[in-house]
Amino acid sequence: MRPETPRPPARRPLYTPQERQRRDASAWTWVQGLLAPVQFIVFLVSLGLVLRFLWTGQGQAAAEWSIVVKTLVLYTIMITGCIWEKVVFGQYLFAPAFYWEDVFSMLVLALHSAYLVALFKGLLEPQALMGLALAAYAAYVINAGQFLIKLRAARLDAAATASGDEADQKQGVPA
Repeated sequence: MRPETPRPPARRPLYTPQERQRRDASAWTWVQGLLAPVQFIVFLVSLGLVLRFLWTGQGQAAAEWSIVVKTLVLYTIMITGCIWEKVVFGQYLFAPAFYWEDVFSMLVLALHSAYLVALFKGLLEPQALMGLALAAYAAYVINAGQFLIKLRAARLDAAATASGDEADQKQGVPA
């Protein structure tokens, strides 16, 4: 007879039942769900313009202004995300469920903001300015990945809860 392999401790669900209820009832959840793909589309267009400028030397103004637009969309999603976090978790930033995503978001904001300062104060040459933008974009991609992982975790939690409720119902345990 083989000894049982110990199971790792269960991960705490991303949302408590009350937090999930607040998340599902909040209009800010819908706003975040709308802004995230908009921001990603703006990012892709801007990335294309930045890379075009770096490869060809053409379209500097379009690339620069596309980064400004991307940064404004980022600010919008960050502000609405803080409101969403307050509604769901009771605090504007650094709720335990999204602590590391929020920490990394601060880096993303800092890099995008540094780009704006450098652009409008003329602190960097165009190539260096685009390098700063690419660093901001790399951080954004990592941060977006963090949030996609959390979205997947929330879906897995919901599926586990639903299957647990079904099992309880089959056994006659009230939900």
